Amino acid sequence: MSSFKHARTALFGLTFVLIMFMSNGLFAAFGQSTNFEGPFVGVAMKGAYVDQKENREDTPLPPATYFDESFRLLSEAGLNHVRFLFYWEAYEKNPQGFMNELEQVANAADKYGIKVIYDNHQWHTSSWLEKRGTGFPTALFANNSQLYPMNSGGKEGEPVAKLWWSNFWDGTIKDGQGNDAWTLLADFYKKVVATVDSHESTLGYEILSEPHVEAADQWEKIGSFNSFMTDELRSVTQKIIVYSMNVPVDLNGPIQLTAENLAEMAPANKENIWFKISVYGIPDRDQYQQERFDLFLQTRELTGIPLYIGEWNNVVRTQVNGVFQLDPQKSGLNQQIADTMLEAFKNENITASAFWKWDYQDADTASFNLLSHQNGTMTPTEYYTFLKTSVANVYGDLSTSTSGSSSETTSDTTSDATSEETSEATSETNSTEEN
Repeated sequence: MSSFKHARTALFGLTFVLIMFMSNGLFAAFGQSTNFEGPFVGVAMKGAYVDQKENREDTPLPPATYFDESFRLLSEAGLNHVRFLFYWEAYEKNPQGFMNELEQVANAADKYGIKVIYDNHQWHTSSWLEKRGTGFPTALFANNSQLYPMNSGGKEGEPVAKLWWSNFWDGTIKDGQGNDAWTLLADFYKKVVATVDSHESTLGYEILSEPHVEAADQWEKIGSFNSFMTDELRSVTQKIIVYSMNVPVDLNGPIQLTAENLAEMAPANKENIWFKISVYGIPDRDQYQQERFDLFLQTRELTGIPLYIGEWNNVVRTQVNGVFQLDPQKSGLNQQIADTMLEAFKNENITASAFWKWDYQDADTASFNLLSHQNGTMTPTEYYTFLKTSVANVYGDLSTSTSGSSSETTSDTTSDATSEETSEATSETNSTEEN
């Protein structure tokens, strides 16, 4: 009888603990998908068919072995992650070529054991608005070309781009058949998921890279968009979903960039969600970089959502005719800087990071590419060696990593609650020079 009493008491105690565990959301967190190894350290990679601009001539294609060689080289460097960029308008230009290339990427990643986040990228909105821009398809502009004239400017702050993004957050952008842009994007993204989700290498999906925030009342609207997209994607995948920081990254501007407002961008369903940021300088290099990095850390505290540094490099901007621009001569990377940046990421328990970038096409800034492509031959640059050495110095052998990072990989929180250098200027407009 005494044994039975003790057993009943133990059972009651266990039941009580489980109830408390679930009431605090902890049980749900442990029940989420945590079968991904980590940390993830790799590169942001550009492709060919997924990179074409709908309103421009096609760019040259890479060697036929581009993806296989690239993933082999990344694996040999000790890396275990790729953030693969694609553009919605490239799909509209060549759907078959687009999807075939995604399949090539997934197969190569499977072969070399590299985990991939597929990134729905945009830069300066669309090639409809700007020659160098890319992202959203023509169908979302051409039916209303009086409001959104071709070549009228797609960068944040440009009047037409500002109007278009404001209407996009309001949910009023439609194509010529009256279909709303949010639903069209979700339908397109589901095709991407259907192509790559079954691959073991597929880690997850980024909803939309660096959306424009043009007014202080748009943060909550972006949260509604991210919630809509997350719910739509959750109907076809349980893998990681990433939402992105905004541009411009203006710490003192009218958009009111605060940790609380950044937290408003998070989707309502925070299960298996990451928050993507870009870091283009050592976090404590100067006051601006420190404040910027601290802002993202504070956002993580408010949301409980892991940070994903989807782009990193070392950038310096200088003033040219009153405008601060990226300076290719002063922007650069050496072994010490690479070590310092990865060490900072590790110390702050950053879930994953991707170096900007890996591309078969040359970059204006030398350190912006780990690859040199000459006469059909691809050769890693010195920056590849820097990254390879830094990964070994800071992380050791990533292939032996365990799932101990799963607490960073998952989240089930209910809280609602990113340039110009400070010494050189007061705000950052866009994170990268795409070309």
